[in-house]
This record gives sequence, structure tokens and C-alpha cells, in this order.
Amino acid sequence: MSHPILLLKRGDLEPGKVRKCEVGGQALAVYNLNGTFYATQDGCTHATASLSEGDIVDDDCIACPVHDGTFHIPTGQPMSFPCEHPIRTFKVIDEGDDVLVDLDQESDEAADAV
Repeated sequence: MSHPILLLKRGDLEPGKVRKCEVGGQALAVYNLNGTFYATQDGCTHATASLSEGDIVDDDCIACPVHDGTFHIPTGQPMSFPCEHPIRTFKVIDEGDDVLVDLDQESDEAADAV
């Protein structure tokens, strides 16, 4: 069952940026990729690191700040060593100025990649 939760306002996160948001007791990394918002787990699957402290690279990947391994933001798939396990993604819903997240659903891109 879907339960969207307010994540942030569109104007709260500039394009090309990432930030940490606590939602429903979970730490999420929230990304604005050219006006499209994405949300993933904040913790790297390789090392204890906050992905929201990393850099967006190659337009749609996040680099872990500890070992520079990368994940594809829309799908959560690992893109470079030492990252080998995907990160969890969440469905983001745009409602005007509000950006919501559904913690019970994965992103559309991740679902399509399976």
C-alpha cells in the first residue's frame, strides 16, 4: 500500500546537488538531477559512509566519499569497484512544488532494470 511522505520542496535542492533527509525513521540521500528528483538509501553498501556526503559524477552516479566507488542513482546499481551490491531506491512523486517519497516502492527505473 502506498503512503507518500513529504521529502522536501523543489526549491530546497538545486540541480546537480544531493542532500540527506530523514524520513520515516530512515536516512535517505535525495538527488536533483536536472530537475528530476531521486531518493536512495543514504548508506553505502560497501563501507559505512553517507552517500549524501559524496559527489554526483557522470551526470547520474553518486561517488561514495570513502572509497570512490559509484552507484547509478536512478537504478541503484553499482557502477565501479569496490561497490558490488546495489543500493535501495525509492519511488519519488512530484506534486507541484512538493517532492514526496514512497518508502514502500522502489524507483520506476530500478523496477524497469530488473
